[in-house]
Amino acid sequence: MDRSPLAELLELSRQARQAESPAELQFLLVNDSHRLAPYRQAALWRGGKVRALSGVVQMESNVPYVLWLEALCQQLAQEPRARVVTQNTLPAPVARDWNEWLPSDVLWLPLGQDGGVLLARDLPWRDAEITLLSEWAEIWQHAWLASQAPRSGWLRGRRPAVKGSRRKAGYLALALLIVALIPVRLTVLAPGELVPANPAVIRAPLDGVIDVFHIQPNETVRQGQPLFGFDEALIQSRLEVARQALATAEAEYRQTAQQALTDPRAKAQLAVLTGRIEEKRTEVVYGSEQLARARVLAPRDGIALFDDPSEWIGRPVAIGERIMRIAAPGDVEVEAWVPLADAIPLAEGSRVALHLNASPLAPAQARLRYFAHDAVERADGGYAYRVRARLDAPTEHRVGLKGTARFSGGWVPLSYWALRRPLASLRALSGW
Repeated sequence: MDRSPLAELLELSRQARQAESPAELQFLLVNDSHRLAPYRQAALWRGGKVRALSGVVQMESNVPYVLWLEALCQQLAQEPRARVVTQNTLPAPVARDWNEWLPSDVLWLPLGQDGGVLLARDLPWRDAEITLLSEWAEIWQHAWLASQAPRSGWLRGRRPAVKGSRRKAGYLALALLIVALIPVRLTVLAPGELVPANPAVIRAPLDGVIDVFHIQPNETVRQGQPLFGFDEALIQSRLEVARQALATAEAEYRQTAQQALTDPRAKAQLAVLTGRIEEKRTEVVYGSEQLARARVLAPRDGIALFDDPSEWIGRPVAIGERIMRIAAPGDVEVEAWVPLADAIPLAEGSRVALHLNASPLAPAQARLRYFAHDAVERADGGYAYRVRARLDAPTEHRVGLKGTARFSGGWVPLSYWALRRPLASLRALSGW
């Protein structure tokens, strides 16, 4: 049996009072407010930054969507009242990208002087829903302020016990300072794998349907060996039509040439028929080339790297689509993806160790060859830099094995090594 909106509000209020951390409160606001009124997206904005998004556990603060939301919320916070926002009420720089990021109806609920929550959906907001959500926003704001209040760790009149003398405290501080200044190498970890260093990429030479594979995955091939072929029925029929058209054009030309001996008008048509013959001959040549391209041969010796042939047979492919790679057996290197937060300075030739999942105790040693300047989006939605490294020695492991790559940078104090990630997270949260 569905609960009434008032009962849901009381339950949310109880959860807000019992929340054990600010992060839990933020998660409750952007995700569980859906119990009061349905919406598609929600974002919490405080102190000039987007702090939480609905449906996201760990938020990236520097992606375009979050940056645009911060500009939108900065504009909405200028008028501290709950209201429905539309695209045509916003300045042009913010409204221009509205359709890319948000649906048509957006509700803005202020949270004090420097905060607010944004709820977006495709259906219009009703007055009863706005009233209920406004009450929930005030309850949540009260719980948030209560969680931020300072808490005393001592009962009134009780004093903390003094441990040790001042001299011992000084020695301890000096020891901690020495430990903090111990030099260590700055290292980062990133997912990596063994990939071909200089593979020959085999792409579809024409638009069509793959009909047959002559090899199997990971099979050794020789230069000129057939790899796969396209369905030639359509190409053959087009080529036969072109040949018949060429024969017809040539016969018509011969007949007109005989008539031109006695008829001046027929002589004038010879140039037109000559052009038609050249056109049909070009179509025949093009069809023959297409037929030759339908049988793909290996450009060099190596190992064929591709998916299961049954996944390709009968599947239409576009010209230029990658089908497989041909890699030399020993032509292997390390490829890794370094997240944005771990992009430390790495010089060319820096040490890289790939700890494969199949052999974690015997890492493959390599030297940094290439560190991309631009980060690209990965399958998981995050951004990372592509890194390539040359192996110091040949490896017996095959291409495609995955593991964890460890990158070694310069020397830094131990305190910097330990606090680098916490300081970066604090800077992203505070905007400092």
